Amino acid sequence: MVPPAAVASASASQPLSRPWIVGFGVTAVVALVALAMSWSGGRRLETSESELVKRQQEAAGVAAEARALSRQAEALTRESAAKLALLETRVAETSLQRTQLEELIQALARSRDENLLADVEAAVRVAMQQSAITGSAEPLANALRQADERLARYPQPRIERVRRAIVQDLERLRAAGLVDLPSLTIRVDEVVRQVDDLPLVAGIDRRGARREPGASAPPPAQVASAPAGAASSSSSAWPRWIDEGLRLLLTQVWFEVRDLVRVTRVNDPEALLLAPEQAFFLRENLKLRLLNARLALLSRQFDVAQADLREAQQTLERYFDRSSRRVTLVVDLLRQTAAQARQVNLPRPDATLAALATAAAGR
Repeated sequence: MVPPAAVASASASQPLSRPWIVGFGVTAVVALVALAMSWSGGRRLETSESELVKRQQEAAGVAAEARALSRQAEALTRESAAKLALLETRVAETSLQRTQLEELIQALARSRDENLLADVEAAVRVAMQQSAITGSAEPLANALRQADERLARYPQPRIERVRRAIVQDLERLRAAGLVDLPSLTIRVDEVVRQVDDLPLVAGIDRRGARREPGASAPPPAQVASAPAGAASSSSSAWPRWIDEGLRLLLTQVWFEVRDLVRVTRVNDPEALLLAPEQAFFLRENLKLRLLNARLALLSRQFDVAQADLREAQQTLERYFDRSSRRVTLVVDLLRQTAAQARQVNLPRPDATLAALATAAAGR
């Protein structure tokens, strides 16, 4: 490079040429442009650096915020996981409790059904014992009807089978001709009550006349033909009032004479030989015989009851007046009672008991 002093000396020594000036100007312009561009690039670089720093700072803030959000999300995730685990635990517990509750409900339902069936079976068996003691089907029929009403509240297939069996046994009870012991004992009591009022064959008074209670005396106009003829023959000679008085007198005399003798057919002569005190004991013995028959009916000893009723019937036919309507009615009543007092086997509710056993077994 040429020093400026040399240049100055050279330029002083030599005249300035035009091309050199142009080159110098171009160089200066280029230098200025380069300087301007360098300065502009520096400014841009500074701007870029400042923007980069700013963006780095913003990125750092965003990253810090992202890290904070991430930590919050992680904490929320852990909390959600804990809550989810707790919910799963509670769901499992709820499911277990529901299962246990369903099992408990099923156990209670089975226990209720078993208790119901056991109660029905016990009631039917007690009713069977009562029917066997009393000889009446009413206790058993009532127990079966009550059992049907109780089972109707539980519409289940196995209980429906029990109800059908109960209906079958009720039909069998209705079809069986059972002895009505209360009615028979009432009849015997009625006969006992009437024994003291029944007329005896030996109870004919000295006139031989005996009227039933409530019977009216024959009217005075019914006079025999002989007294009537005597009164009519004298009516022409006597006044009318004397005629009427004589007619009444003859009527009374005729009845007195007619009742002195009475012809009665008696099959057993001993019936006419009863003294009043013997008549009393006869009635008492008849009452005792009837009471024995009543006790035999209540104890279901039908053979003994029929024998006592036959003895009572024979006593009535032998010592009591068969022409009396009351005696006839009592004899007929005893005959009907003896005919109905017979041994009848009470049907057992086997279908109901078998259905109850099957339902209790769960089949």
